Amino acid sequence: MKRGKKYLNSVKSFDKAAQYDVAEAIALVKKNATAKFDETIELHLRTGCDGRHAEQQIRGAVVLPHGTGKTVKVLVFAKGTKLDEAQAAGADHVGGEELIPKIQNEGWLDFDVVVATPDMMGVVGRLGRVLGPKGLMPNPKAGTVTMDVTKAINDIKAGKIEYRLDKTNIIHVPLGKASFTEDQLSDNFQTVMAAINKAKPASLKGQFIRSATLASTMGPGVKLNVTKIMN
Repeated sequence: MKRGKKYLNSVKSFDKAAQYDVAEAIALVKKNATAKFDETIELHLRTGCDGRHAEQQIRGAVVLPHGTGKTVKVLVFAKGTKLDEAQAAGADHVGGEELIPKIQNEGWLDFDVVVATPDMMGVVGRLGRVLGPKGLMPNPKAGTVTMDVTKAINDIKAGKIEYRLDKTNIIHVPLGKASFTEDQLSDNFQTVMAAINKAKPASLKGQFIRSATLASTMGPGVKLNVTKIMN
């Protein structure tokens, strides 16, 4: 892949092979986030898990203390009084069965997170082929299948993020924006790592986190000292 001048200059500003402490890595990533938009700072964790085994699947959610810096649009599938509750809690879209053709046939996807009450999962399940590949399918482990729609919406709007293994056993999570202070990014990082360390599968043998990298949307990745981020 051909890299731009800014990216190549950023790479020269630090040692790509070195492993940095969290504070140093955050400072470097912020410094190298030079795009004209507010870049997202992301954490990428390569794990020793084997996602083919159900007991080594990692999936959960955590509320970042300083949020994600992104305005999140929430769609809620519910019925009866739960529709009114979702609306009152600030959901961007609420509905039921009538939304299925809109998403399936018209390709409407003007939302970032989907919440559903358990009694609506039969309906939502019909959207599996559309929502599944995009990571939008509601899931009890992520707190997005629940009767407490008010709490779910409040948490999401406050900066709740989901973490899970991808097909290559890597976890990718946003930590905030380049405009955040180093302390805010550090707080968010510590919160994410505490949740992921807690989610370590009991059946895992060997090293849990094999490598960790911080990067902005357009900037180069900075490696973290793995031994220092494990609780």
